[in-house]
Amino acid sequence: MLQNHLGRSFYLNEDVAVQCGQLARTYPFTAAHIIGNSVLGQPIMALRCGYGPRLIHINGAFHGNEWITSALIMRFMNELCATYAGFDAMPEARSLAKLCQEVTVWAVPMVNPDGAELAQCGVHPSHPLYRELLDWNNGEADFRGWKANVRGVDLNDQFPAFWEEEKERRAVKGPAPSDYCGPYPLSEPESAALAMLTARIPFLAVAALHTQGEEIYWNYRGYEPPQAEAMAARLESVSGYKAVKLEGSDAGYKDWFIKQYGRPGFTIEAGLGTTPLPLEQFEEIYSKMQPLLTEFLQL
Repeated sequence: MLQNHLGRSFYLNEDVAVQCGQLARTYPFTAAHIIGNSVLGQPIMALRCGYGPRLIHINGAFHGNEWITSALIMRFMNELCATYAGFDAMPEARSLAKLCQEVTVWAVPMVNPDGAELAQCGVHPSHPLYRELLDWNNGEADFRGWKANVRGVDLNDQFPAFWEEEKERRAVKGPAPSDYCGPYPLSEPESAALAMLTARIPFLAVAALHTQGEEIYWNYRGYEPPQAEAMAARLESVSGYKAVKLEGSDAGYKDWFIKQYGRPGFTIEAGLGTTPLPLEQFEEIYSKMQPLLTEFLQL
């Protein structure tokens, strides 16, 4: 289904919602959920695949101009569902089919639907925040570099993991295309929705897809479990991405998950180039992302 969209220059929340609905109607072991709504009322979709006891979470598009991560996740979920259903009988798919019986994957492909739409489509005078957005974007009509949600808050600087230090480090005082931490942790409906999902479901591990750099961040201030570095090395070995011990960054989703729950969390920087990465690079990026995500389910 994703291939039908690759000729387009954009990938929006409506694409995610349609595909989640199609998968949920096609496969009895799959369900689509709305875990919250964006500032402008767009649904934040979650797709559950499987019934296994090991609960794993993947998310994407925290940042508006990193919308290609949503398409990567949806391709992976399409393939995972088909394998789980036994439609792919190739020998190399058998181990994945067995894995599908052991795990339940919860994917939130597009955390920031308003920001993704803004980064791809720009802003029209009819937009309820038209004047504010132009002002926050320094008067520029080109929003391709926009990372924040529609209120100018960077959703991956929103989580209660040394948020105050991140706010001081960023030193952005108000709404902006990136790096504004918001008035307080989880002030935005998008970050709050993901935090509530994570609090409700005991995920064993989480992965947040971002762009770009082909790197894997696995640690957080020493709160990470002892096995986290070895897990990152496994992801590195199957993908060619570099496992990096990151310092000087706080308040991200991965940071909060590690600190709050003491379980493995990863930020995965997909692809190489300048964000936003074009859909023309999709197949090349996915060729490394598919084995990485498959290995992630087995950690």
